[in-house]
Amino acid sequence: MTEGRRREGRRHAASLARPYAWTAGRTRPTVDLAVEALVETTAEGRTAPYSPTNPLAAVTQLCLNQRSVAEVALHLGVPLGVARVLIGDLLVAGQVSIRDTLTADASFDERNDLLERVLSGLRAL
Repeated sequence: MTEGRRREGRRHAASLARPYAWTAGRTRPTVDLAVEALVETTAEGRTAPYSPTNPLAAVTQLCLNQRSVAEVALHLGVPLGVARVLIGDLLVAGQVSIRDTLTADASFDERNDLLERVLSGLRAL
């Protein structure tokens, strides 16, 4: 293995480790969050101090306009589990609110419609 490949491998491992450091190694959120759930920053989150190096602040900035949990992960460049942990922490702190796209009693047609929208969005990517 060349030195360049070794360096690249270490850089890749470090970039994966950093997001898990943001969550103190936690991989499960404190609340159950669907990948398609919509996240929006609350009034409290809008007035929280902002630091460009704080991943929680990055989430509140991203969610000034509603975004799905999956979009938050994509924009932060982190695994979905990390995004869920960060969003869960902000939800518990009252800095974001969550709106589920479906309720437990959603009909077959509602569920099918959601799947069609998700597939359409994926194809657009």
